[in-house]
Amino acid sequence: MDEEPTESLWVRIKGRAGAGDITVGVCYRPPDQGDRADEGLYRQIGAASLSQALVLMGDFNHPDICWRDNAAERKQSRKFLECVDDNFLLQVIEEPTRRGAMLDLVLNNKEGLVGDVKLKGSLGCSDHKMVEFRILRAARRALSKLTTLDFSRADFGLFRDPLGRIPWDKVLEGRRAQDSWLIFKGHLLQAQEQCIPTKRKSSKNTKRPPWMNKELLGKVKHKKEAYRGWKQGQVA
Repeated sequence: MDEEPTESLWVRIKGRAGAGDITVGVCYRPPDQGDRADEGLYRQIGAASLSQALVLMGDFNHPDICWRDNAAERKQSRKFLECVDDNFLLQVIEEPTRRGAMLDLVLNNKEGLVGDVKLKGSLGCSDHKMVEFRILRAARRALSKLTTLDFSRADFGLFRDPLGRIPWDKVLEGRRAQDSWLIFKGHLLQAQEQCIPTKRKSSKNTKRPPWMNKELLGKVKHKKEAYRGWKQGQVA
């Protein structure tokens, strides 16, 4: 079955002596793009993420994604988040780019590769804000600004107490599943903030997201090995 075309362009910028190449991608994903075209785009992103340095930018039209919580309402948006997580990409835009929605994104696979991100006024008749940033040829080795939860110092007794005192039957009575989830998530995040301290992510292995620990890395490795074995069996 032929793959549906995607509106994307990929180039490789040759690095100077001693510096690796940088892969740069530009993408526009229409709001009504179908699943087949999405899957084709995800395969392109997966292949490009194998580059030593990748910067991907564009209008992806996923307004329902909450990047702070790494969550989304729509199935297609959740699939996109899975693609971002599976390829260890970092998303650096923090403000809305069009009418209160964060549609335009800048993703990269190495912390410190993208810097000086600024949102400016619209260009011409466009109602999107312009995004200006710098690609830093040598990724900075400064201390990571990313933080992750430090479960080794968490007070789980204190964490359970406020959640256990909430009359959930009464609080969630008559509410739809999505509304119930948002209420529960709000209380959960509030308890998390009070009872689980954070720590700065190590500057080592900065390609990994902050929640990726040794146990999860082992499971990801096992998954890839199983898939590789299945694929070789299919080919054979």
